Amino acid sequence: MTTFPKLLRLTRRPQFLAAAKGVSLARGAVLIQQLDRQDGDPAIRLGFTATRKIGGAVVRNRAKRRLREAARALTPVHGRPGCDYVFIARSGTTERAWDRLLDDVKSTLTRLATPRAPSHVEGPTVTPADHPGQDR
Repeated sequence: MTTFPKLLRLTRRPQFLAAAKGVSLARGAVLIQQLDRQDGDPAIRLGFTATRKIGGAVVRNRAKRRLREAARALTPVHGRPGCDYVFIARSGTTERAWDRLLDDVKSTLTRLATPRAPSHVEGPTVTPADHPGQDR
């Protein structure tokens, strides 16, 4: 039987701000921010938020409830141990079909868990001698 890392909650504002400094990715009706804590603790910490842009209190609470349930189901399988995740509801989170919302969360978590190659490409350095018409 596979053991999954323990799921904890982000509760304080500085934890959410720290996660915002990590990488983020949006897919469909969800934006997820990820921060690798690098503290040796394998627990996964989760936070949920919804801005007033998506609606009133009832809509925001419904969106967060849906994100909590999706995260509870998918983060132990697709999340990385030792990371903090903040799930941010986007417009349409409450109207999105449940299967599509689960697919959004799953694809975002798997993409964030995949290490990326460096984004910059090293090219040849250009010296002033390579451009004879310019004096430097």
